[in-house]
Amino acid sequence: MFGFLNINKPPHVTSRGAVNTIQKLIKPTRVGHAGTLDPLATGVLVLCVGPATRLTRFIQDQPKVYLADFELGVISDTEDRYGEKQVVPFAPEISAEDLAAVLPSFTGEILQRPPAFSALKIQGKRAYSLARQGKDVQLTPRKIQIHDLQLVDFAYPKFQLRIHCGSGTYVRSLGRDIGEKLGSGAIMTGLSRVSIGDFDLANAFNLDDLTKTNLEEHLVSPAAPLEQLESVQIPEEQIQRFANGHTWSFDTPRPWEMVKAVDPAGRLVAILQRKTDTLFTPSINFAHYWVEQGLN
Repeated sequence: MFGFLNINKPPHVTSRGAVNTIQKLIKPTRVGHAGTLDPLATGVLVLCVGPATRLTRFIQDQPKVYLADFELGVISDTEDRYGEKQVVPFAPEISAEDLAAVLPSFTGEILQRPPAFSALKIQGKRAYSLARQGKDVQLTPRKIQIHDLQLVDFAYPKFQLRIHCGSGTYVRSLGRDIGEKLGSGAIMTGLSRVSIGDFDLANAFNLDDLTKTNLEEHLVSPAAPLEQLESVQIPEEQIQRFANGHTWSFDTPRPWEMVKAVDPAGRLVAILQRKTDTLFTPSINFAHYWVEQGLN
């Protein structure tokens, strides 16, 4: 098996738990995920099956859309409703107009301080592990990209945002920062990932609906969601050449640094990296898989 699964992750299931559920169905085929969802969150979780586990970063780097619920006037150490909560004293009552007025300052390229309860590492240790020990965790702010913020619903003290963002964004930290700017504080109370690139919630499958017999028919071709890469078609005989460690020379109309190589049937054979003006070499090579399948 080789491809991606678009899963609608249920609440209270970890991303690893979803991976393990699928792994049990198709052992010994490898399964991984392309972008963690918090246990409280629901929505699109892309699972990488078989050789597609080597393409994880290409999915993780794609833009994401979330629907996120927040509550004003409250803060917590985890920045969501599962942490130790505190009511913010003398927090002002915020109107929908007040909230809408600050949203533009959180769009574009902004700096965001990741949450203390995160999987980021500090001197080799997970930040959440240090935070649970009561240690003061201060993570360096990072640049993130917020493409669009829309206020979907508001009924003080609760509101919902539709967030279109780039990779590396912590939605609960975005809520934290919006709350701080309003002088009110805020925690995230719910989260649903609507899409990652072309993987959309409307086309996602429930874990309980997948079985040994139907799983393969729900796989998305590994070439399909890699739209950020230009595509070049290779002759079928080149599959064996790649399997033997050969490079490939061809002229390109533009100075591409990386392209996806597909055969005439549209199967992803390799991710190619430019070496010279015309010479490309496989940086991720799936030729052996197709040779073993007898599809060369």
